[in-house]
Amino acid sequence: MIGFVGLGKMGGGLAQNLLHKGHEVIAYDLRSDVVQSFVERGAIAAVHVEDVARGTNPVFTSLPLPSDVMQLLFGPQGIAPYFAPGTTVIDVSTIDPQTARQLADKLAAMGHQFLACPLGKGPAQAAEATEPIFAGGDAAVFDRWKPLLEEIGTPVHYLGGVEQSTAFKLISNHIGMTNMAVLAEGLALGLKSGISVDMMVRLLADTGAQSHQLQLRGPWVVNGDYAPRFAIDLTVKDIRLAVEMAVGLDMPVPLGSESLRLFQEAQARGWGGDDTASVYKIFTEKESET
Repeated sequence: MIGFVGLGKMGGGLAQNLLHKGHEVIAYDLRSDVVQSFVERGAIAAVHVEDVARGTNPVFTSLPLPSDVMQLLFGPQGIAPYFAPGTTVIDVSTIDPQTARQLADKLAAMGHQFLACPLGKGPAQAAEATEPIFAGGDAAVFDRWKPLLEEIGTPVHYLGGVEQSTAFKLISNHIGMTNMAVLAEGLALGLKSGISVDMMVRLLADTGAQSHQLQLRGPWVVNGDYAPRFAIDLTVKDIRLAVEMAVGLDMPVPLGSESLRLFQEAQARGWGGDDTASVYKIFTEKESET
């Protein structure tokens, strides 16, 4: 039986894939209605979170913050003491390398294993089992669970240690969200120059300014669609982790630091629950304020 904690937009898609593949899954989430929706699709509900740890292997975790993963496993009500010998924890959350190493070491001291398996795209890909997975941990443990990982995502990459896989995810989001910030600035500059946002998005796609963010979020900006596919709050968390990682490595990241400031400003303006594309409104609202 597989344990799964965290049935949000990302974790929920992965858990659904496990059910589709015929696996027996015991699931837990703080929202009982979400758990019930998975029970209706074949999952077993964990009445208490520690039920996820009893007799399961592996145990997946998909949680918002590094501290949430640490608390789940090793906090006052932590579930790690309930694991059967040799249990593997597969964490698909976005966490920092330092926390990943602490989790791996703590689990190893108890006779368990840890794989850090952050994800490369969004909820749609998680639901479709087309989510890139960037795994880190002991190579033998990865080899054991790679076939299972390939059932919930593709392609599955092995990056080495847990530090490398978690760093890669932070760097990916650091680049992608900083790209969104400069895209928002450029679109607003185009509008100020008398070029419609729609035309900017269409014509930039045929230039060196083409990017995943332009392709994905450009049309949302055109339509004023800021529904939270990936919210500003999550963007701030991820870029902050990347900047903190860089500080720990004694490497300046001025562009990432500035994009973090911009997204924090968007958060302060009350857009934390909106999609990261809403950073565009900072530039247009500043213009209207002058």
